[in-house]
Amino acid sequence: MIRNIAAYRFVEVDDPPALAADLRTWAEAGALRGTVLVAPEGINLFLAGADDAIEGFLDRLRADPRFAAIGVKHSWSQAVPFARLKVKLKREIISFRRDGASPLRAGRAPAVAPAVLARWLRQGRDDDGRPVVTLDTRNREETGYGTFAGALTLPIDNFTDLPAALAPHRAALADATVVSYCTGGIRCEKAAPWMRASGIDRVFQLEGGILGYFEAVGGEGFEGRCFVFDDRVALDPDLRPLAGGAHPAPVHAGVQAA
Repeated sequence: MIRNIAAYRFVEVDDPPALAADLRTWAEAGALRGTVLVAPEGINLFLAGADDAIEGFLDRLRADPRFAAIGVKHSWSQAVPFARLKVKLKREIISFRRDGASPLRAGRAPAVAPAVLARWLRQGRDDDGRPVVTLDTRNREETGYGTFAGALTLPIDNFTDLPAALAPHRAALADATVVSYCTGGIRCEKAAPWMRASGIDRVFQLEGGILGYFEAVGGEGFEGRCFVFDDRVALDPDLRPLAGGAHPAPVHAGVQAA
């Protein structure tokens, strides 16, 4: 089986080209394929390959103190779902184009663990008795494959469209506990602090995103699959791909931070 990993880390990177070169060298050494994005604000990567090659890459990455605590989400497929290795330099590791949105500047919004969100959804409120609104920060193609039951989804094609699309819903969110989520957590690292700074006070982010939720608690409260940007197309709550092979067995082994 092929192991697929998704990981990101917001951290100051003084020399993005040098880091990108190192990451390419490590990935090529293990014949890994996928996409690696490097920016002054950190890294974002999706890679696939043999177990030992993935472990070797992660060992080298975590030897750098900046990435020692990087969270990684794992899934499996019968074939590598990427055509080649791409390493790119970017201005942002996820483009949002809003001043003050980077968690390096604004600070990270409070996070909700998957098990806590599952309990809130089950009981219909948070622990303070407030209504819970799950806010999907992904685009309409992604939400078409699946989302949390009753979630607020927005008719957007790009993450940069979120602020305008969210504007009509602000009044309805005023008295709610808002839990924002995306595939693996990276978009909410920017969206949640921005929402809090722009006047939506009680905003949290789902720790580890949908994939982390699947790993930790399965599909409770979720309808459908989670879209992924590779040949697997989408993963079900057991992390089995819609295309490109199947996971050998269900895995709900506890989410790693993302």
